[in-house]
Amino acid sequence: MLCNRQWEVLRPSWINYFMRLSENDKTGIEQAGENLFDFAVDREDIKIFAEHLPEEAKCKPAGVEYELQLLKIVSTGWSISFFLKDSLHGEKLAEIFWKKIHAFSAELSETTSLMTGHDIDYFQILKNRLDGYVNALQSKPETTEPAAAIGPEFARLCGDADDVFTIMAGSRIFILTVARVREYLDSLDLD
Repeated sequence: MLCNRQWEVLRPSWINYFMRLSENDKTGIEQAGENLFDFAVDREDIKIFAEHLPEEAKCKPAGVEYELQLLKIVSTGWSISFFLKDSLHGEKLAEIFWKKIHAFSAELSETTSLMTGHDIDYFQILKNRLDGYVNALQSKPETTEPAAAIGPEFARLCGDADDVFTIMAGSRIFILTVARVREYLDSLDLD
């Protein structure tokens, strides 16, 4: 797993996504949606997590890396809705984010289908993951920390719900993603 020093190395790359608000003529909310999209699909942190998965982990690293990316995207979208539920701009920002994810998913699905010869609906996969994580949260109403429900569900999706290393990887990417999105949203003047 990653040590605190390695987490601090990751932190600046995440924050860079969130410090580009006025780069062009887009409105602040449009730029925020684009920044959150860029953050959600960035793979640098995912690669680091996958590279540091211990050999003792029972789940395949490629599967963990794939699921980490899905979890990061879902966690970003969930965080927007959760932290901005009372904001006038929350719904609009979530809409911008999910439209960008939908377009990205369509391109990825088309490319993957052409390469493999199998139809794949990446956006539907994301929706299924979101539903699964929401169900995991709802099935443990006594849990005060959402990551305690997300981690085991993540490991189950990776192939072994009891793999502590995979549980920790899923919990950590969820916690870090939610924290970075919250930090970014708090830096915006949305109301």
